[in-house]
Amino acid sequence: MKPGHETDVRLGGAPYWMRQTNSSQGAGWSNHCSYVLVLAILVSMFGQQRVAAQSGTSFSITCPAKPDKLLDGRLLVILSTDPAAEPRFQVTDNYRSQQIFGIDVEDWDGITPQVIDSTVFGFPRQSLSQVPAGKYHVQALFHEYETFHRADGHVLKLPMDRGEGQVWNRAPGNRYSTPGEIDFNPRANAAHTLVLDQVIPPIEPPADTKYIKHIRLQSKLLTEFWGRPMFLGAHVLLPEGFDEHPEARYPLAIMHGHFSHDFNGFRTEPPDPDLEPDYSERFRLHGYNRIVQQEAYDFYRIWTGPDFPRMLVVEIQHANPWYDDSYAVNSANVGPYGDAITYELIPEIERQFRGIGQGWARCLYGGSTGGWEALAAQVFYPDEYNACYAACPDPIDFRHYTVVNIYEDENAYFQRGAFGHVARPGRRNWLGHIDATLEQMNHFELVLGTRGRSGQQWDIWQAVYSPVGADGYPQPIWDKRTGEIDREVALHWREHFDLVHILRRDWQTLGPKLAGKIHLYCGDMDNYYLNNAVYTAEDFLREADPPYEGEVAYGDRAEHCWNGDPTQPNAISRLRYHRMYVPKFADRILNSATANADITSWRY
Repeated sequence: MKPGHETDVRLGGAPYWMRQTNSSQGAGWSNHCSYVLVLAILVSMFGQQRVAAQSGTSFSITCPAKPDKLLDGRLLVILSTDPAAEPRFQVTDNYRSQQIFGIDVEDWDGITPQVIDSTVFGFPRQSLSQVPAGKYHVQALFHEYETFHRADGHVLKLPMDRGEGQVWNRAPGNRYSTPGEIDFNPRANAAHTLVLDQVIPPIEPPADTKYIKHIRLQSKLLTEFWGRPMFLGAHVLLPEGFDEHPEARYPLAIMHGHFSHDFNGFRTEPPDPDLEPDYSERFRLHGYNRIVQQEAYDFYRIWTGPDFPRMLVVEIQHANPWYDDSYAVNSANVGPYGDAITYELIPEIERQFRGIGQGWARCLYGGSTGGWEALAAQVFYPDEYNACYAACPDPIDFRHYTVVNIYEDENAYFQRGAFGHVARPGRRNWLGHIDATLEQMNHFELVLGTRGRSGQQWDIWQAVYSPVGADGYPQPIWDKRTGEIDREVALHWREHFDLVHILRRDWQTLGPKLAGKIHLYCGDMDNYYLNNAVYTAEDFLREADPPYEGEVAYGDRAEHCWNGDPTQPNAISRLRYHRMYVPKFADRILNSATANADITSWRY
């Protein structure tokens, strides 16, 4: 059933006249009459519910002409009170979000109307019947799915990335309606018609420049897994003097993280003087777009200056049917991305651009998702990399899966007592003020896509860490509607992807290989409570035998993406990953080099 169509009948909470007693008196005809009466009332009640579901305002969505194929995907309708932008760009996972509803669509001819009514699950209000009457800007969007015949025998319908980084409201080929204004009344028997008369155009790939090159490689491993051609990519920043020093062989600095259209943080021109200053609500800064351009230009000057280490810097591109990146590990649902990146993509980059091509000459770094990926790749491939610098990593200890202990807590959304409960927070600011709960964030994802297909944060964690369910989709860690945790799935997560548990379990083998390689950084007011898992990681590493010989540091009152620089505010330090970590890795190479290591050809 579609979300919102379930009927929740809890007989334990039935009115007193529906409850049975233990008395034997009045049995027989009296009980029969009571049950008949109850049955009649129930029929009446559910009959009224069906009528109510069919009445009220609804939306009927069609294409302007019959498509050349039957369509699968997620159909969304958005209502907005703000005319400043298209409704499709005004929904998010917190209390500020405009209203959105969604349904699954399969084998749609585009002409037969698809209907969104009061039975369809929504966010923030769960039903159209709960939306206040008034004037709204309205828009529909169809997020198209592709059919995958996976190597494990499962057939899945998922949204393939189309060059946008798995973003539903910008994905090329998605159909959407021209925004319009309506008078909405949830009690009126009104059917509003929306026509998907617009199509998001293709995205041009970035062009190569003197310093930045781009690789797109068809992966044999991923193609076999997904049953169709699958590609990995990378943006490669070449060192100054690359062409003038053909004898040089370079170390490789690999930045993991979210999808980016081109190499981030590098600009060969001064900031655009005509750029209209914007305002960053996150950092409470006016003109932050100009700051970003200035930092990128400053890095270009540092990169090409006389004293900066000469390396290849790589940003991995691994968008997939679940998310804008793969989490860089082998996963039952996402595929063998860890092996594909380590044994297919990276050697090809080193081959094309004269990399040294050995584990001691590779480092990993990144923040948030990239922080988790950097640590995970270092742990799962300890000989293939020589250091990881993991900033504000996604939960590395599932006892602190943000604010949930998936091994002990019964419910992800609420802490419950005998008579009361409190919602678990999802996101805070540096003062501790909360703008979203875990329930809100997950319900938003449920509207965007069932079966873990939202393309959002909680769903990709589940896709990466979970076993494959009977239907071929990831087995849920918890019920998306209620938050009730599946303990068996949690134990699977622990043994395969709980990085602190794995370090503790396997330290006698891993410890000697990871000496000096693990470096963790996190703000102690991380917006997503990611510092909690770093604390327990530090507890283990501090007492580890053999010693880990790395570093753990915290930023006082620093929010998400603090990366180890206490001299700069978070708004600045988050723009300086390359300039911070490349020199650290150069020092690491010199301090750990073996007798045969090339520490000269790239140091010009």
